[in-house]
Amino acid sequence: MLNKAMIPVALAAFLLAGCATSVKREDVNTTIDISGRWNDTDSRLVAEEMIKDCLSQSWLARANTALGKTPTVIVGTVRNQSNEHINTDTFVEDLQRSLINSGQVSFVASQAERGDVRGERLDQDTHASEATRKDNGQETGADYMLSGVLNAIQDSEGGKTVMFYQTNLKLLDMKTNQIAWNGQKKSKKFIKRSSVSW
Repeated sequence: MLNKAMIPVALAAFLLAGCATSVKREDVNTTIDISGRWNDTDSRLVAEEMIKDCLSQSWLARANTALGKTPTVIVGTVRNQSNEHINTDTFVEDLQRSLINSGQVSFVASQAERGDVRGERLDQDTHASEATRKDNGQETGADYMLSGVLNAIQDSEGGKTVMFYQTNLKLLDMKTNQIAWNGQKKSKKFIKRSSVSW
């Protein structure tokens, strides 16, 4: 049994234990919504759904026929025009992965990635053997570029918020600038915040 002098110490220890940080590892495919903002699940699901729609449209068969080969695609810029901080690099990587894993198109590296490869080729010119050196001017050019915009609309009142997201993507023919595919994905989240304050 605690004496009266020990009660404040025990209470302080109890409160500190309640404030300790707790970490639990989760499967990366688990959906966890804390704030209601755009998150990793939104990025993955939107990318997968939009690429599935893109590759199911008639432009792909026409491109295969016209080119006589699998079309080559590059992902360009996806701009964030929402009022949230959204890491579009993650979304671009999700788009790239969905395209590559489909097996229906060939894929070329981004501008930044190409810069790294070109630097390596320059280094090979000096340091690699003739048999293993890779020559400049042998890159595969993209036939199509995928680019787009992320938008969001927030409507809030009295602890309740509706977040509306709209993602627009376009696939552009690199030779003619014609739009081969125009995709759109909309999603909405209802967020109710607790009225309890500490």
